[in-house]
Amino acid sequence: GAQGVGTEGVDKRIDVIATAIRGGITAPELADLELAYAPPFSSAKDPVNMLGYVAENIVSGLTKVAQWDQIDEYVDNGYTLIDVRSISECGRGMIPGAINIPVDEIRERQSEITNKNLLVNCQVGQRGHTAAMLLKELGFNPVNLDGGYLTWINSPAANRTLIPS
Repeated sequence: GAQGVGTEGVDKRIDVIATAIRGGITAPELADLELAYAPPFSSAKDPVNMLGYVAENIVSGLTKVAQWDQIDEYVDNGYTLIDVRSISECGRGMIPGAINIPVDEIRERQSEITNKNLLVNCQVGQRGHTAAMLLKELGFNPVNLDGGYLTWINSPAANRTLIPS
């Protein structure tokens, strides 16, 4: 199955995914679907295609991901939380214990990261993926928080650990 959230076009994406499931298409194969491109209605790469790219990154092992309910487990196992959002975004709230190093500053500030095992988060996961790939290239062992801060802040975990900002 699939679930989508958004303001417009979600029903069409779910229809495409439902058809793909019925046709036996795997999640990574969604990246190769030829979907109509019409600038007024969608981006050059449809969200269904992007879902396929994300799935391929996870299935192939290129990207390691964690879910919101695994944060405590990673921290208990010695991972350091790195929030790669901007300073202004972090000013509106952070996962407790996270260190803010914006994605654009990682190369310059890598010496501040003393632990090789990192749990990376951004707002929704995209910059977290970019940061994780960069950190991996720099010799770290990064795991990207799936759904980022927005997923965490809307989870039961946030309700029990939220620190006022």
